Amino acid sequence: MENVLTAAVDDVVVVVGRDADGVQAALVGLQVRFAENRNYANGMSTSVMAGIEALLPGTDLALIALGDQPGITPNIIRRLIEAQRVSRKPIVVPMYAGQRGNPVLFRSDFFPELATIHGDHGARDLILSDPERVEFVEFPFPPPADIDTRQDYDAMLQLVDGAIKRK
Repeated sequence: MENVLTAAVDDVVVVVGRDADGVQAALVGLQVRFAENRNYANGMSTSVMAGIEALLPGTDLALIALGDQPGITPNIIRRLIEAQRVSRKPIVVPMYAGQRGNPVLFRSDFFPELATIHGDHGARDLILSDPERVEFVEFPFPPPADIDTRQDYDAMLQLVDGAIKRK
């Protein structure tokens, strides 16, 4: 979360669902707002909609970042924002070593389309439906790992520890 906060964004909305209390407790002291998704069991699309609905009036861009990818750096976010400013396209998607990934940046005129998604695959179908409106930003490294289990977390800690020891 700290990486998103240091990436020159104006407002951070954290969508919470199943473990809302635990997530809120973990983020105490950070400059974030919370949006509750009571329909979280119906898939990722409901979290997208809850986040979009919680945006402040006049919001121009929304970056949808997944909470389980701590490897998303402020530089990645800044490059996506800059690519949108240059291209003016309504969607900006990172490409990690040729693989489409997250976070994804959406311009506000695209928010109504985001409200039409359903299920557990987010905005993927909307992104793929019209490649002309998508700006892809290349990064020469693999996508940041999803940390979904304790095993994933332990593996990430080992990588970080190894990198620190090599310095």
